Amino acid sequence: MTNEQYYELIKPYEDVTQLMLKRLEILNHSIYDHAIEEKPVHHMQYRIKEKRSIESKLERLGLTDSLINAKDNLMDIGGIRVICYFQSEIHELLASLKRQSDLIVIKEKDYMKNPKESGYRSYHIIFGVPLHTLDAMEYYPVEIQFRTLSMDFWSSLEHRICYKKERANKEELSKQLKTLSESLAMIEEEMRGYIEES
Repeated sequence: MTNEQYYELIKPYEDVTQLMLKRLEILNHSIYDHAIEEKPVHHMQYRIKEKRSIESKLERLGLTDSLINAKDNLMDIGGIRVICYFQSEIHELLASLKRQSDLIVIKEKDYMKNPKESGYRSYHIIFGVPLHTLDAMEYYPVEIQFRTLSMDFWSSLEHRICYKKERANKEELSKQLKTLSESLAMIEEEMRGYIEES
């Protein structure tokens, strides 16, 4: 894939990712909790998959790095990470997005309810987002990962610990990380109780 082809590929994904960010910002303002003077979203991040990352993923899938293969087989070229305070806020945002009739749910995985073996927790959902141009409308996928602050904290540190260095004690470390993930989930639940009491 040439640089020119890559930039041609990502243009509509940049547009739909920005559209989804705007929807999320609007929802964040409208789900404002006056009792605690807080919005559900702590912060959001977004990214467009880099050229090298697209090529590597297609290679792992046994495909050539053509524009058609990227468009037909990759659902995460545009990605957003939404960090909320608590899981209940994630569910509220998800329900609101799913009520928007022009969005299509392509795929979802609930790693909050069913954490990965490593202890990873998150909610992944891919929406088909309509993009209107002068003479056409087409859906493009945007992957959204919803996490709480504690899930994001764990995931960021786990990535740094496990992927930056090769470790001899990886099995023991995996067990410890899973235990820490469970501890953080319990702490988060306890903190939510304090909010509800106030």
